Amino acid sequence: MQAKSDIQGVAVNVITGFLGVGKTTAIRHLLESKPRDERWAVLVNEFGEVGVDGGLFGSERDGEIFIREVPGGCMCCTAGLPMQVALNQLLARARPHRLLIEPTGLGHPREVLATLSEGVRTGVLKLGATLTLVDARCIEDERYLRSDTFREQLEVADLVVANKSDLYGPDDLENLRRYLTFLGREPNSVLPTVEQGRIQQDWLNAPSGFQLNRSHAPHQHHSSPTQDQEPVAVNGYRRLENSNGTYHSCGWEFGPARVFDYERLFSLLIGVEAERVKGVFITERGVFGFNKADAVLSVLELDDTLDSRVEVIDHERHNWEELEHAFLAVLCSG
Repeated sequence: MQAKSDIQGVAVNVITGFLGVGKTTAIRHLLESKPRDERWAVLVNEFGEVGVDGGLFGSERDGEIFIREVPGGCMCCTAGLPMQVALNQLLARARPHRLLIEPTGLGHPREVLATLSEGVRTGVLKLGATLTLVDARCIEDERYLRSDTFREQLEVADLVVANKSDLYGPDDLENLRRYLTFLGREPNSVLPTVEQGRIQQDWLNAPSGFQLNRSHAPHQHHSSPTQDQEPVAVNGYRRLENSNGTYHSCGWEFGPARVFDYERLFSLLIGVEAERVKGVFITERGVFGFNKADAVLSVLELDDTLDSRVEVIDHERHNWEELEHAFLAVLCSG
């Protein structure tokens, strides 16, 4: 990683976890409570080709918070080049005191950590604790237990955080403890529980246990052109798809002149059955972020957005053309 030599000692934390576990919500909470005299930056990676999470963080605060997105699959793929480029650009622009990295829930967190090794060796970065958010209810789901990515997210964690604890049944937390012990963690290791991603800021300051000298073969990934390569027409829209063979995603970008009917859009998103649905929309009522996980749709009012965009991720490839027509049908007339 070639960063400016006068940028030194930037505290960096990786916050990982599977799809829908609440990583973006947790980072929003951290940003809201950050020290006023510090500049923070967020590097967020998404599986889909359309970047949505950056919009869900809200507007950048001039001189305080900076956000950079890397859409289109795991940013550590192809020898880590997408991540290195984005990281260099973000450090040069923000010159932050702290950098938070949110890998895609379907990516390879060990590879992301390995890509940071050069910056750590040169003193540009100071690697802190890796936090892995997990929903303990998932331990009973074979899809998670069979997932190498889910297991890797737990293995690289310096601290596992059980999020959404208000929704747990009587045995969920103990099932998670047993599974972590099976993976080799100490039976009595700390397992904090939180609701709505309210992780504590001092957890970031714990040391990292990741072995930076470990060698990791880069993953190869091919994706379609990203948003930086094909700008959406001012009054138009476009669709971008991605797949890793297990998960499929489809995203849409709509130009700023496209205004959605809030009530009809809400009803449409409620009815979409998929692992994840997330979007930022310009409506006649203002700008709103929508985030659907565990069949629950949450809505967040936002200050502004450059355009409207939405991403759908699921195990099955949906009829994207039909869904596209449905989004177009809830645009405001005129």
